[in-house]
Amino acid sequence: MINVALLKKICETPGAPGFEQRIREVVIAEVKPLVDELSVDNMGNVVAVKRGRERKRVMVAAHMDEISFIISHIDDDGFLRFLPLGGFDPKTLTSQRVIVHGRRDLIGVMGSKPIHLMKPDERTKQVPIHEYFIDLGMKKAEVEQWVAVGDPVTRERELIEMGDCVNSKSLDNRVSVFILLEVLRSLKDKEVPYDIYGVFTVQEEVGLRGAVSSAHHIDPDFGFGLDVTIAFDVPGAHSHEAVTFLGKGAAIKIMDSSVISDYRMVSYLKKVATEGGIKWQPELLPAGGTDTAGIQRAGKKGAISGAISIPLRHIHQTIEMAHKEDVHHCIRLLEAALTKLDQYNWSFGYSGEHTAGYL
Repeated sequence: MINVALLKKICETPGAPGFEQRIREVVIAEVKPLVDELSVDNMGNVVAVKRGRERKRVMVAAHMDEISFIISHIDDDGFLRFLPLGGFDPKTLTSQRVIVHGRRDLIGVMGSKPIHLMKPDERTKQVPIHEYFIDLGMKKAEVEQWVAVGDPVTRERELIEMGDCVNSKSLDNRVSVFILLEVLRSLKDKEVPYDIYGVFTVQEEVGLRGAVSSAHHIDPDFGFGLDVTIAFDVPGAHSHEAVTFLGKGAAIKIMDSSVISDYRMVSYLKKVATEGGIKWQPELLPAGGTDTAGIQRAGKKGAISGAISIPLRHIHQTIEMAHKEDVHHCIRLLEAALTKLDQYNWSFGYSGEHTAGYL
């Protein structure tokens, strides 16, 4: 159903915010044969352009970076202190392997105070992230041969298949990188109505920075964010808390804390999905934002923007899980949406009300 080997390669390649060099190289190698133009801007965003019949611009953004850490201190015993790059759930860090990307890659382990030495009240509290350290199993002199303050750290996890799902670090947001690559591959020899700017952005996890910069430069007429969303469809969760459900298809974003999707785009995506037999579900995310906000606002005239989201369990933890069928339906929905943009009525009408439907 999907190319798991390619997804595995993309997920396992490191790329902390601001340090996306390795994943950028993988993206460039994959996307270069698929598009008409390719460039990398000063921030490091990869901009892949497929030309359409008309010069209207469509921006699709999928961020390359992953939640990570950065070394802030090396103590006298060789242990590393760090700061987070992006939001982590601290309770998932205990005893997890990480990769410190210094002069060479080194495997380390996240450490904290052993439970045997905790006071009774400490045992019931979550260990705050600032109390963790990284143990490389080396003395300070050896550590300093390879590691310096400012080096990035990523999680050490491989992608595996579990039942109908894939399980890996960094599915946020490498699954969207994969989806955008697969859609551009599918469209390679097809005609599209408008110029498509497939942008693999940087530094989303620390404030949508790459999307804002690239949208300002591209100034798109239409925008699609590609990112994961919460699937809290697990024991103990109420149905109204789930946001989305694994296996129920692509999620069409209505809102999150950073964006209210253009209602015309929401209507359009629903119509395209329904008519194409593509499984979909609505997404209203109470907290968190995506590159969609940058696309919508950062252009000179704004953009008619929305988002296709991939339901994800265990988000922002050491592993994340997505359903392969959902990924497949996200690919189908984005491809169909990009090919029919010129067939839809995007006007507001005299009263400001939108009359939804194809032209």
